[in-house]
Amino acid sequence: MMILMSAISQGLLWAVMAIGVYVTYRILDYADLTAEGSFTLGAAVSARFIMLGYNPFLCVLISIVAGMIAGLITGILHTKFRIPPLLSGILTMTALYSINLRIMGKANIPLMKAETVMTKVSNLGVSEKAAVFLVGLIAVILVIVFLWLFFNTEVGYALRATGNNADMIRALGVNTNMMKILGLVLGNALVALAGSIVAQDNGYADIGMGTGIIVIGLASVIIGEVVFSDKNSHRSLMAVALGSILYRIIIAFVLFLGLPPTDLKLFAAIVLTVALGSPVFREKFNSLKNALRG
Repeated sequence: MMILMSAISQGLLWAVMAIGVYVTYRILDYADLTAEGSFTLGAAVSARFIMLGYNPFLCVLISIVAGMIAGLITGILHTKFRIPPLLSGILTMTALYSINLRIMGKANIPLMKAETVMTKVSNLGVSEKAAVFLVGLIAVILVIVFLWLFFNTEVGYALRATGNNADMIRALGVNTNMMKILGLVLGNALVALAGSIVAQDNGYADIGMGTGIIVIGLASVIIGEVVFSDKNSHRSLMAVALGSILYRIIIAFVLFLGLPPTDLKLFAAIVLTVALGSPVFREKFNSLKNALRG
């Protein structure tokens, strides 16, 4: 039971990152690898300012701004310099590695004795595990409510239309380049937010903590869509959050069975492959079943 609750709490924290990936991958239809750098950027900025004595809640906000800047850079590289989406994200991600090292000053910043968001919440009279759950739940609720309200505005509709059919919305007079930049800024702001709260929960910020998070984010998105919703549903944001929780539960269960932690990224890639290939698997299964009946 404790393992399950821990997995749910972790799933909520990582759900914010998954929703950020969902914004660029599904809403904007943009394969953005900046997330691997902006996740670490959020952690690095948060850890650095916490060690300087700043309020951890303020550090979270600063991390969000840093993520917005990372998304802005990727957007400018793509729209102004006409660099392809995949390459523009790789360029920003590569540059962020050095920038994150500059911010941190070293490869790892421990936060075990520092005051974090979790310890602030714990001081209100709840246990440490409950504090992690509450922080994750509040963050996910605020993010989902904000995005739901935003995507129902005129700008939000224009952003969604840019991802669906850029030529059509451009013909209506919408500046699609600005919409792409806005989507990248929004997505990377959420990824950096996740990096900040995950680092504060882990008790450290590490230069390599963002490696492979794009696979985790995509796995959460795909699992959420396959199990709980579809990409056209108004419940998509909630489905992504639930997909992140389910992904963490799967990981916890596999670790409980004895899988070495060093194999987790391989397992994540396998899970994502199965999730992406599920429509093909289902079609072949139905064809085989119909053949056997015939």
